[in-house]
Amino acid sequence: MGPSRDRRARKACGVRTRWHTVDDGEFFCPDCGGDRNYRRRTGRRRLVVLGLPVLPRGAEDPVVECTACRGHFAPGALDHPTTAGLAAMLSEAVHTVALVVLAAGGAEARSVRETAVEVVHAAGFPECTEDQLTAHVGALGSGREVLAELELHDKLAPLASQLAVAGRESLLLGGARIALADGPYTGREREVLAAAGRLLELGAEDVDRLLAQARTPS
Repeated sequence: MGPSRDRRARKACGVRTRWHTVDDGEFFCPDCGGDRNYRRRTGRRRLVVLGLPVLPRGAEDPVVECTACRGHFAPGALDHPTTAGLAAMLSEAVHTVALVVLAAGGAEARSVRETAVEVVHAAGFPECTEDQLTAHVGALGSGREVLAELELHDKLAPLASQLAVAGRESLLLGGARIALADGPYTGREREVLAAAGRLLELGAEDVDRLLAQARTPS
């Protein structure tokens, strides 16, 4: 049997997988390095003889298939946010840090409110105003510090594994800038900024360094 005949025989007989698309959407493709469309697929293997399926050979593990590069990835690939999703998470985190610092007692000073607005605008909320920030802090009521820290946990904890160190440090520095707008840190401001640092998985020494760095004029 010649080489070409061997190849035809291999094509005629073997195990083939029949894929079925369960759902689709957009995800961050590790191979493409950007946002792409995906298909989440399940599959069943069959022994094929002369082009005809004859015997089942069990199920394939579910995969996420990139429609651009056709790469197959474990379903956990969908846990990574898209580029747009990560940008939205970061903007919301900056907004929340600003609220927490304001809730720690700085909302009365106009310089603090103005700095908070600048930081939030730079993070992607250009429509945010001083009145909106103070109203949000006021809406938290008498337990505003506790509620603000709960919101801080919800917004920062998921970001810790997604951002590089520089990104996490920048987030904390934004909060420090707001706290310093009316003078040195108060005890409460230090507490909430330290809590933010822990949620961002920054060490205590790094937090101290960043809080000192924020005091140094650029």
